Amino acid sequence: MARTGKARLEFRGRIGIRGINPYVLVSAEQAAQLKPDWRKPMPVRVQIDGKPDEPWRINMMPAGDGSFFLYLHGEVRKASATGVGDVVDVSVAFDADYRGGPADPMPPIFAEALTRNPAAQDGWNRLPPSRRKEIVRYLARLKSPEARERNVEQAVHVLAGGIARFMGRSWNAPDNR
Repeated sequence: MARTGKARLEFRGRIGIRGINPYVLVSAEQAAQLKPDWRKPMPVRVQIDGKPDEPWRINMMPAGDGSFFLYLHGEVRKASATGVGDVVDVSVAFDADYRGGPADPMPPIFAEALTRNPAAQDGWNRLPPSRRKEIVRYLARLKSPEARERNVEQAVHVLAGGIARFMGRSWNAPDNR
């Protein structure tokens, strides 16, 4: 049974996998308890089994039928010691203050690479804010200069239209359009 309070929802759900992305499905009825008639990405704060201590900010992604995919970031899964197939306690609260966009600053090496490659800059500009945020977060958290350089090169390649795998997904492949 779901409990709600001021734009908050608590329920039990099973962690599934969609492609490479772990998620918990939030039904249309549950989502309507958070924000009725919401059809775009929904900004929320989430905890799984009460973790992390500070709720994680993310956008739930609409599934097209009123339900939402609540994708679970690796840090949330690590903090809650959970994985695909686990049944978990989910706490989700609507977050009116959350704004999409990069939480991490753009790495200078990436900004410079985009400036030098107009096709990649154009590809970057066409990405939705959530994907840009994901790429910036990924690049900003790489530890070694070699990994940063290698991944910036791969990002520029796929953003300019090159076919390759980057960040666990295929980019620009004919069957991926």
